[in-house]
Amino acid sequence: MISNQILQNTIEGLKAITRIDLTVMDTDGKILATTFSEPGDYENAVLSFVESPAESQVIQGYQFFKIYDEHQLEYILLANGGSEDVYMVGKIAAFQIQNLLVAYKERFDKDNFIKNLLLDNLLLVDIYNRAKKLHIDTEVRRVIFIVETSHERDITALDSVRSLLGGKSRDFITAVDEKNIIVVKELGPDDGYPEMETTAQDIMDLLESEGEEDVRIAYGTIINDIKEVSKSYKEAKLALDVGKIFFDEKRIIAYSALGIGRLIYQLPIPLCKMFIREIFEGKSPDEFDEETLTTINKFFENSLNVSETSRQLYIHRNTLVYRLDKLQKSTGLDLRVFEDAITFKIALMVVKYMKYMETQEY
Repeated sequence: MISNQILQNTIEGLKAITRIDLTVMDTDGKILATTFSEPGDYENAVLSFVESPAESQVIQGYQFFKIYDEHQLEYILLANGGSEDVYMVGKIAAFQIQNLLVAYKERFDKDNFIKNLLLDNLLLVDIYNRAKKLHIDTEVRRVIFIVETSHERDITALDSVRSLLGGKSRDFITAVDEKNIIVVKELGPDDGYPEMETTAQDIMDLLESEGEEDVRIAYGTIINDIKEVSKSYKEAKLALDVGKIFFDEKRIIAYSALGIGRLIYQLPIPLCKMFIREIFEGKSPDEFDEETLTTINKFFENSLNVSETSRQLYIHRNTLVYRLDKLQKSTGLDLRVFEDAITFKIALMVVKYMKYMETQEY
């Protein structure tokens, strides 16, 4: 169903061109949109016209027209005047609204198809049959973006993204839940991850310029067939969740950049607890003081380079060595040894994951 605002904009545009007042009503005579300064009471005239076999009729000096959605009578259009010119304008207006009905219905059908495709609700044979009927290419390169906003049912954000990408008829912008906007974007033959990062940044910049806060964007891997749309969507969804845990400082995250965090996120919590208990003998890495944690993180950032880490921490090399020795005595892990460093890094990530999951339970 077309919104009343769209109907209002349409007839106002036609009046600006033709200078003829128009009114759109439902089949019960209720006014949905009008350009009349003082709309009259047309209920009885509309009810009489609805029952008549005529497609158009002059009643009380006004031209009445029927507008159908396929074979179902949807609207009654009224044009002010009974002349031939008014009749022509009324026919044009009815034709325009008829086309809007077709366009919106097609968009609605496509939107439903894309939603079911994302949620993996279609059989393989149905995917190709419906895509063909809706004139959607099945073998093109696509990727899924998920845009998370801070407000539930953020229609403004959805419209903004549509305005940015909606001009490209091969892209689909929809929503499948309360907070996330989904973009199914078609890529050119030479487009890759740099272009996807640029698109994500453009969306981010647009939403921030309109006052949106805490926007996060994630995207999956490139797919080549429409049946894989749900795969890229699941990847983007996973990237959004994992990004909040391990890459909180990043507002845009790609599935391909998740690294080991992707594996840790899929571990059961009891297994994580057992791992921490076995490695640290009941202790937890997050119990270290802030100085120790800063030293550890900086050491990892500099790829276990003692000299560079001490320089960035503004401490003497021997001071850093002392801290690492102290950590080795308390944990049994020497971060200067690659294998121990990996174990410690994974442990820190596992603890972060467990803490995040605890907050999600409340």
